[in-house]
Amino acid sequence: MSTSDRHPLEPTEPTGADAVPSLAAEATRLGIALDAQARARFAHYRALLADWNERAGLTTVTAPTQVERRHFGESLALMRVLRDAGLLADGRADRIADLGPGGGFPGVPIAIAEPAVRLTLIESNARRAAFLEHLIAELGLADTQVVAARAEDAGRDPALRASFDLVIARALAAMPVLVEYALPLLRERGVLAAPKGSRALDELHEASAAITALGGEVLPPQPLPLPADAPPQLVLLVRRVGPLDARFPRRAGMPAKRPLG
Repeated sequence: MSTSDRHPLEPTEPTGADAVPSLAAEATRLGIALDAQARARFAHYRALLADWNERAGLTTVTAPTQVERRHFGESLALMRVLRDAGLLADGRADRIADLGPGGGFPGVPIAIAEPAVRLTLIESNARRAAFLEHLIAELGLADTQVVAARAEDAGRDPALRASFDLVIARALAAMPVLVEYALPLLRERGVLAAPKGSRALDELHEASAAITALGGEVLPPQPLPLPADAPPQLVLLVRRVGPLDARFPRRAGMPAKRPLG
C-alpha cells in the first residue's frame, strides 16, 4: 500500500483536460467531476499502461484515445451506475473488491475519481499483480491494496471473506462462475456489479442456480451509460441476502470447470 505523502505524484504531462481529452469529455458527459490531481493521475496511468503492457500483457487496446474511452471511460460509466443505484456514495468509504482487474479496470479509475473508496485488487497473474503494485505506488492511492491470489482462495481468506460492500468484475468469467467467485467476498446486503454485453440476460438466467446456492437475489439490471457509438452493455447486479454456505467457493479451478447449475 502506498500513500500520496510518501510518493507525491509529479506528472510531466499537462494536468488539465488536455492531458486526457477523451476521458475529460466522457467524465463531463457522465456528470463526474475530475479535479486536476485526478486528471494528472489518469495521464500518468495511461503512460504506465503503455510502458508495462508488453511485459505484463495488460491490454490489446493501446491507442491513447481508446484507452481513455474504453478502459477509463467505461470504468467511470460503471461508477455512474453504482452512484445512481445508491450503491456508491460520494465521499463514502465503501469497501470494494475488483476481481481479475488485469490493468486495473474498473477499480483503479473508480478509486482515482472517488478517493474515499477502499479498494482491493484481487489478481492471480503475478506479472499483472506486480504492475498493479507499481501502479498504486506511482499514483499514490492510499487506500488501495493488491492481493495476489485466485478469487476462490480470496473468498476463503478470513481477512477478505464476507467483508466487501461491492464486488466488481469486468470480462472475468461467465455469470454462473462469477457469482461463486464474488458472493463469498460480500458482506450481507453487499452487491456484485458486473458489466456484460449482448448475452447479459442469458448469462443471468444461466446463473440462477448459482445465485440461489450462494444466497443471492437479482436486482434490476442497469444499462451502462456508454457513448452512442459503443455496443450496449448491461450492468448485472446481485445482492447477497442469505447466509454464506461454507462449501463455497469450491477449490481453485472448480467453479470454472463445473459451474453450478
